[in-house]
Amino acid sequence: YCPRCAAPATRAEENSTCTACGYTVWAAAIPGVQGLAVDPDGCVLLGRRARDPGAGLWDIPGGFLGEREDPVDGLRREFLEETGLAIDIGAFLGIWVESYGERFVSCATWVVRPIGGVLGAGDDLEHLEWFPPTALPATADVAFPTHSEILAVWAAAQVIGTGT
Repeated sequence: YCPRCAAPATRAEENSTCTACGYTVWAAAIPGVQGLAVDPDGCVLLGRRARDPGAGLWDIPGGFLGEREDPVDGLRREFLEETGLAIDIGAFLGIWVESYGERFVSCATWVVRPIGGVLGAGDDLEHLEWFPPTALPATADVAFPTHSEILAVWAAAQVIGTGT
């Protein structure tokens, strides 16, 4: 239905158009943020998801941004909600587009460093665990395909000694 006049809308692959007023709404990816928290021993923090999508699988801590929220502020908020940790923001790794149900998320990804707080799973996560770059979960055990790709890129940099 049209968000302006509430008349029925016709749906195409990337938009919907109102049959009454002609207003077009374009599909757009949801903005998200996530962080690879690395401890002093070089291990990365992952969380086991508490609910779908991907319930029971490993996830990179993060989440959706509010409409006017700064991405770095959002990353700090999400990290605190999901892990109990305050973080310093490090290297920006990039943006990955991930399928999330019927929507897509454009997820900005950073390497972060814990600087305080009390480690504890919260929000979407039921368990937290530190993994060395040489012993990451198998792809089948990771909630989202891009997370395996991100972890592989990070782990390769750690193994060859460039570090991030």
